[in-house]
Amino acid sequence: MMYTLIVIVHVFICFLMIGAILLQSGKGAEIGAAFGGSSQTVFGSRGPANFLSKLTVVVAAVFMVTSLTLAILAKQRNFSSTVIDMQPKSEPTAPPAVPPAQSSEDSHPSGETPAAGH
Repeated sequence: MMYTLIVIVHVFICFLMIGAILLQSGKGAEIGAAFGGSSQTVFGSRGPANFLSKLTVVVAAVFMVTSLTLAILAKQRNFSSTVIDMQPKSEPTAPPAVPPAQSSEDSHPSGETPAAGH
């Protein structure tokens, strides 16, 4: 849920940053000159330069934070990325730990052998 929300915010920030960068004019060029060569600026004198510059810095900072957050969350997620990882791993089965059965000769204490003539 959190991962999906951050991805949505990240994509929105990407589009906002692209728009803010494309609206800025280069050095010596004015955005109004592209639409008929008028000498007046679209946003007023030096108004958009400050606003768009600050907007670009804020959006870029949010972009970096969301990128780092997504990288950390992606590392913590456990999911299979290949077909090999998707196959369940079978654990080797250990043989049962049953002691070997004792023969009737070994049943006498202290290693004595039974007397044949008793």
